[in-house]
Amino acid sequence: MRQTLAREVSNLIERGRDRQLRLAVTGLSRAGKTAFLTSLVHQLRHAGLEARLDLLPAAREGRLLGAQRIAQADLGVPRFPYDQALAALDAEPPRWPEPTRGISELRLRIRYRPERHGLLAGFARDSATLTLDLFDYPGEWLLDLPLLEHDYLSWCERQQASLSPARREMAGDWLAAIESLDPAASADEARLAGIAEHYAGYLRAAREAGFADLQPGRFLLPGDLEGAPVLQFFPLPGVGEADRARLEALPEDSVYRSLARRFAYYQQHVVKPFYREHFRRFDRQIVLVDVLGALNAGPERFEDLSRALSTLMKSFDYGKRSLLTRLFAPRIDRLAIAATKADHVTPEQHGKLVALLEALLAEPIKDLRYADIPVRALSLASLRATEVHEVSQQGTRTPALRGTDLAGEEQLVFPGEVPARLPNADFWARQGFSFTAFRPPPRDGRGTGLPHIRLDAALDWLIGDKLT
Repeated sequence: MRQTLAREVSNLIERGRDRQLRLAVTGLSRAGKTAFLTSLVHQLRHAGLEARLDLLPAAREGRLLGAQRIAQADLGVPRFPYDQALAALDAEPPRWPEPTRGISELRLRIRYRPERHGLLAGFARDSATLTLDLFDYPGEWLLDLPLLEHDYLSWCERQQASLSPARREMAGDWLAAIESLDPAASADEARLAGIAEHYAGYLRAAREAGFADLQPGRFLLPGDLEGAPVLQFFPLPGVGEADRARLEALPEDSVYRSLARRFAYYQQHVVKPFYREHFRRFDRQIVLVDVLGALNAGPERFEDLSRALSTLMKSFDYGKRSLLTRLFAPRIDRLAIAATKADHVTPEQHGKLVALLEALLAEPIKDLRYADIPVRALSLASLRATEVHEVSQQGTRTPALRGTDLAGEEQLVFPGEVPARLPNADFWARQGFSFTAFRPPPRDGRGTGLPHIRLDAALDWLIGDKLT
């Protein structure tokens, strides 16, 4: 108890001095959160050695002295598996770190020399520290945050509206199982559990097909809720606001009231604690977006990603920082939005990739800028898996990428042109884009650097102002 109190007092002092930042690494499934966190920690820990962070002024000027992992604030949360992620990269053959399957956190103490100006320049060589708390959580669980805006009936309407022909085909077993279900009948627990499993199977199939806007997220990654009744609900097609009075007057043991009760329990006991304990404490945020994966998957999946991200970003608390908000009501006061896997397209396409990202999130970005919240869009590769080459044919030089695909085959490819604006029907008709998934490059001996693209630019935007 005494140690816990001392730690809380220390955290409060550091936040009052503005020497502590809580960074949320946000992204839907397969956006590259684990790779980003692994590379970020590695770059900071090896600053001035093999890490190259030229776009971070503190590193470029030799003022960034490095970082150490220290005991995290919340001892009840697992530590981010940094060592296991490095072991995967050092394996033979190298492999990508395992994706996030639960909440984790990691605390770094960054040491640097402050800038010196005027008469003090060249004299004082003392160092300063910044405590950086990093938070990681499954992208699937993020999808639940927008549920807080609904009750069960409005959620049913939203899920019904999302059933496109492609989704409806994947949802065939669930739709067949629910067809004869009477909302007014007495609930049969075994039948509800079976239908809920069909619904979860539909969500899993939709995720594999590249869809992103999938709820509830815990159906995709249950964690310790596997098999619990709280995960045995599903939307009822064919009901809407016009039916509210009739449905809410049904007996407590009816199918409708049973499902509505489980939905409300899920909101109160799963989603709200997750939001309260984790998402209301952030100071800075980076949102990672797999734009290239959405392009590969086709128009419906691309639009689905845009809808999911736009809805999700309404769930975060953005605002200006002050002493009181730092201490008692943290708000996200700076945001980076990054298109990941920039190494999977040739360098002249990177600018288009950023333009496409900004178009994809145009409405949330407008709202943030209207609220005067600093936001920056960029493209990056947390771990660069390719090298840039040129192919010369009949006097024409074409940029290309060389790397090893996931099957272990060497590839020399030009993935195609990235559209600089939201793709139109002509783009999709041409099937003008296809990128290859590459495995991470082998490291040249243990402990050598992790190559990246613009991770240092992201670091400068997120923490650079605290390293001056």
